[in-house]
Amino acid sequence: MALKTTFKKLFAPVDMTVGNPVKQVLTFTIPMLIGNFAQQMYNTADSIIVGRFVGDNALAAVGSAAPILNLMLVLFIGISVGASVMVSQYYGARLREELSRSIGSCISLTAIASLIIMVIGPLLSRPLLTLLGTPDSIIDWCTRYLTILFLGFAGTGFYNILGGVLRGLGDSVSALIYLIVATILNIILDLLFVGVFGLGVPGVALATIIAQIVSACLTVRKLMHMTDVFDLKWAYIKPEWHYSGKLVRLGLPAGITQAIISMSMVVVQSLTNSFGETCIAANVIVMRVDGFVMLPAFSFGTAMTTFAGQNMGAGKIDRVLKGTRNTTLAAMGISAFLSLLIFLFGRHLMGIFTSTKELINISYHVMCIMLTGYVAMEVTQCLSGVMRGAGDTMTPMWISLFNSVVLRVPLAYGLVGLSRTPDNPQGNFYMMGTSLMLTWTCGALLTFILYKRGRWKNKGITHNKDKAAQES
Repeated sequence: MALKTTFKKLFAPVDMTVGNPVKQVLTFTIPMLIGNFAQQMYNTADSIIVGRFVGDNALAAVGSAAPILNLMLVLFIGISVGASVMVSQYYGARLREELSRSIGSCISLTAIASLIIMVIGPLLSRPLLTLLGTPDSIIDWCTRYLTILFLGFAGTGFYNILGGVLRGLGDSVSALIYLIVATILNIILDLLFVGVFGLGVPGVALATIIAQIVSACLTVRKLMHMTDVFDLKWAYIKPEWHYSGKLVRLGLPAGITQAIISMSMVVVQSLTNSFGETCIAANVIVMRVDGFVMLPAFSFGTAMTTFAGQNMGAGKIDRVLKGTRNTTLAAMGISAFLSLLIFLFGRHLMGIFTSTKELINISYHVMCIMLTGYVAMEVTQCLSGVMRGAGDTMTPMWISLFNSVVLRVPLAYGLVGLSRTPDNPQGNFYMMGTSLMLTWTCGALLTFILYKRGRWKNKGITHNKDKAAQES
């Protein structure tokens, strides 16, 4: 009986409005960190397997498709952020009816967004790859890879959005379990489709969408059994403008942010492509390792969104401030430790993807340049997460736009341009890493300044309802 109770508690929503703030955030973050690690294994497994079984050009093909894939994800990013904020605040305020209807709106909007991506994604893939100057040697692989992913996008969309709903309820363990199952399935299918059947790059795309569909089905099943927290009725799933509009209002800034970031990545990818297949493949390796080093930042940022949302819904602003300060310091310490590990053992990590020494050396040197920016990213993600959770999704949007448009793109092209010489007319590829590190550092400083201004403290979506209730 005790074991059953413990197991049930492990998979139950977490009330982050009580208890030690840092302990609650860390307890919530650890499963999500492991889950994000598993999520990162999706693309990493694809890269490792095609790099080892097919070759460096196949590795470059998978990486070159990433910016376009991210560009198509903007609809889901917006819905996911809006869902997390709404769900966490309604859950913290104990408003069951509003919570139920907001979750229903998330489901209907996800279905609409999935259909849009499944139609326009395959049509735009090759034209965008051509616009980016993707080398002829890999463009066919890139096109087939993206087409398969977009045709199966419903699984990706529903898992990410409904996983955000679970996190908004404080349940990071269930999302973790489902993601681990999907990740293991993805790796097995990668090896089967590429190593046994010889499907190459399209094989890893097929493995990914099958695994994502499985994780989406598991998440839906979990939500259907959470009747003690909210009601999942057909009547609630139909779009309601009151909740859909609020969801869009909260999520639109994040969607716009991701769109601009993705566009800047597309522009920067065009610059990367000008260095040729070797640097493209090196950049893929760097981004895969970077994805793992970034996991604490993104995990803590998401956790702080839930923490701030629930506590703002409960009217506990002092608890938000205390938890933010201590959690951000802990996150910075973790990132500094990971940066040290990359510096010491980075070459071994690069060697997992390829046996080509030139690729390993280029990738390692770019990573070393970027290491000093990872601690800064913890500050940006944690404080932006708090502002989003409080209902202020506009400020993080402006910060991200400034970083991506005003800093990242001009710095990348400017530094590469300044490094061009008669002997090296394309410029120094290492300037790409330098521009990223400078962007992260400046972004952290700007985020800290705007967080301290405190405008986010009056943005809670349940604020007016609570005030009216007190006056009556």
